[in-house]
Amino acid sequence: MAVWKKKTKRRAKSTRRKPKEPAWVEMPDNELLDVRICDLKLKIEGTVLERRIAKLHDELEARDLNFDPHWWLAEEWFTPDGVPGIAIPFYLAHPRLMKLERKQMLEVEGGTEEWCLRILRHEAGHAIDNAYRLHLRRSWREVFGKYSQPYPEFYQPRPYSKKYVLHLDPWYAQSHPAEDFAETFAVWLKPRSRWRTRYEEWPALKKLEYVDELMEDIAGTPPLQKSKSIVDPISKIRKTLRDHYNDKRARYQIDFPNVYDRELYRLFSDDPQYSNRPTAASFLVRTRPELCRAIAHWTGQYRYTIDLVLGEIISRCRELNLRLSRSERQTQRDAIVMLTVQTMNYLHAGHHRFAL
Repeated sequence: MAVWKKKTKRRAKSTRRKPKEPAWVEMPDNELLDVRICDLKLKIEGTVLERRIAKLHDELEARDLNFDPHWWLAEEWFTPDGVPGIAIPFYLAHPRLMKLERKQMLEVEGGTEEWCLRILRHEAGHAIDNAYRLHLRRSWREVFGKYSQPYPEFYQPRPYSKKYVLHLDPWYAQSHPAEDFAETFAVWLKPRSRWRTRYEEWPALKKLEYVDELMEDIAGTPPLQKSKSIVDPISKIRKTLRDHYNDKRARYQIDFPNVYDRELYRLFSDDPQYSNRPTAASFLVRTRPELCRAIAHWTGQYRYTIDLVLGEIISRCRELNLRLSRSERQTQRDAIVMLTVQTMNYLHAGHHRFAL
C-alpha cells in the first residue's frame, strides 16, 4: 500500500502593504461632511463591491448570458436609459462612508451582501433590457406594458395583488413596467429561488416563465448595445457630503397634513379622564425604533421617511395634547397599522430610478 506524504508549501512572506487610508477616514463626522464627493477618490477595485459584482457575474454566466455590465460609483443606484451599465452609490465603497450613511439616513441601502446582491440583480435587469433592447419587443409590451409610460411621482400599491413578484420593496414591481421587468428578472436570476414553486398559481408566474423563455432566446448571443457610457460619476460631483445629505433628506421628506387628525383621535384621546395616562407623544418616542422597524418591514420604505412621518405625528400629538386611552400593547399594534397605511399612501416610485 502506497504511503502518500502531504506536501506543504512555504508561503512567501507577503511584501504587499495595505493601501494607506485617505485622511478623511479619521475625520469626525462634522469635518467629513464638508469634504466634496469628488475628493473622496473612491474606486470599486479592492472593496467588497468587487466581490459582490463578481458573484453577480457568476450568476449571469451560469445562465449562459453573454452579458457583463460595466460599473461606476455615483450618488445613488441607477441604470441610465439605453446604457447597459450600472451606477452604485459611493458610500458602499468604504466602511467609514457606510457608517456616515447610517447616521444620516438611519440605514444603508445595499449595506449587507444579501441586500446588495438583490439590488444588483434588479439593476442588472434594467441593464440587460438596455443591452438587448428587450422592451422594444411586442411580446415584452404584451407581458409588462408600455416601457414609455411616464414614471409616477407616487403610486398606490395593491398589497394583495399576485400579478407581480415580490423582491425589493414589497410592491415595487407595481410602480412601472420597467420595474416590473427588473423585479421579475431579479427573482428569476437568483440561484435556488424556486420561483416556479413559490409563485405557483400566481398570475406573476406567467411573467417569470416569459423571462425564462426570453433569456433562453438571448443566451450566448452578444449584446446589441455595447455603450460604456458613464453618467454622473463621483469624479464630477463637486458638492460636499453635507449638501448631498441635505438634498437626499429633502427628497424623502413628507409633509404630514392635519387632515389625519381624525386617525390620531381614533388612536389616542384628549378626554380629561385620561389625564393620568402617558402622553401619546412620549409613548411614540419610546416605541419609535420598534415602530420604524415594523413599518419598514411592511412597506419597504426608507426608515428615514418613516421616521419623518413619525416625527410629524409626535409633534401633532403634542399640539393636540393626546394621551393613551387603551393598553400600550393594543395601542402599539393599532399604531403600526395606522402608520403603515399612511406610509403606503406616500410610497415613492423610487426617486433614484427616475433616470432609467
